[in-house]
Amino acid sequence: MSPARPEFIPDPTLSREEMEALQRDIADAARFEDEFAFDPAAVSTAESTLVPQSDRPLVAGVDQAFLDEKVVSAVVVARGTEIVEQAYAVSKLSIPYVPGLLSFREGGPILDAFENLETDPDLVVFDGSGRIHFRQAGLATHMGVVLDVPSVGVAKGLLCGTPRDSVDERPEGWRTPVEANRRVDAPDGTVIGYAFQSRQYASSRNINPLYVSPGHRVSAETTVDLIERLCGGYKLPEPTRLADAYADEVKREYRD
Repeated sequence: MSPARPEFIPDPTLSREEMEALQRDIADAARFEDEFAFDPAAVSTAESTLVPQSDRPLVAGVDQAFLDEKVVSAVVVARGTEIVEQAYAVSKLSIPYVPGLLSFREGGPILDAFENLETDPDLVVFDGSGRIHFRQAGLATHMGVVLDVPSVGVAKGLLCGTPRDSVDERPEGWRTPVEANRRVDAPDGTVIGYAFQSRQYASSRNINPLYVSPGHRVSAETTVDLIERLCGGYKLPEPTRLADAYADEVKREYRD
């Protein structure tokens, strides 16, 4: 799978100012509304569903594992419970991590893995932010625009924005919009994603929510619905859980 918008491929040699300017251009090119051919109700990781396996869309998960100065980027594509294809790449890391500029460190290696992928997924789930980003162009948005594929970002922490309601000790299935604040290049109050309580303990222990946001060609409201359908009782969505396991498997083999 090759880039559809090569002019947006992340270049780690750019200055910080140039990177931030490119992110603003990417945000302008991104479409934070539903623009896909599949039925969201057909997205499922369940064994038993009213939707036949053959009618479910192809959903890809993307994750990475780090190996000294290199990174293993893994893409796993599944149709429901069936894994259709796996691809990976081992790439050098060019720059250190800088908050808000993750895609310039890890985006190129992710695109290396997609170059080895023959399948064209209907939806891609990234371990990282989408529109919940200072310039509305997190990893999921950057990669989604470059590949021109519907994409979703799922982050374990909140990079910016303000949840409309307190996220503390919420029941499983609870959600609240995350709104833009002065740290985000969007009008205050713009819904840029959701805090979503994908799982919760019945005891007094508390699991933190996920922060899900549109990457490209998906709306904020649909994004959280899709991730709820993909979690299947776990905290993290199945696509990125599969990609995480595959990246770790490749990392072990590479070291051996």
